[in-house]
Amino acid sequence: VQLQASGGGLVQAGGSLRLSCAASGRTFSRFSRYVMGWFRQGPGKEREFVAEIQWSSGITYYADSVKGRFTISRDSAKNMVYLQMNSLKSEDTAVYYCAADFGRTYYSASPRAYDYWGQGTQVTVSS
Repeated sequence: VQLQASGGGLVQAGGSLRLSCAASGRTFSRFSRYVMGWFRQGPGKEREFVAEIQWSSGITYYADSVKGRFTISRDSAKNMVYLQMNSLKSEDTAVYYCAADFGRTYYSASPRAYDYWGQGTQVTVSS
């Protein structure tokens, strides 16, 4: 399984960015149910949950800190997951990671629930 995150950068507070995560590997075709998520890790902080999408149903979950500002979505044909981030704040500054977990159909905000991780993409929001 390979996860390649991209789309990070430097943006002013109030601006927007869209992160992309390309997922590949034969495991994706073996499982009809899996979950894709976004996490972030700010300087000196632990990795924290941002959003999750159940791939087959499209059901989404969000951390309270991003609810109403961020949107997670997927393109099943391309095996891509996106994170649209609007109204960005300085506290959103972090390295953002996409992650995948196979066979799980319930919500989890724990990084330990995910088996596969991408390399991360830096998002910096200037105030």
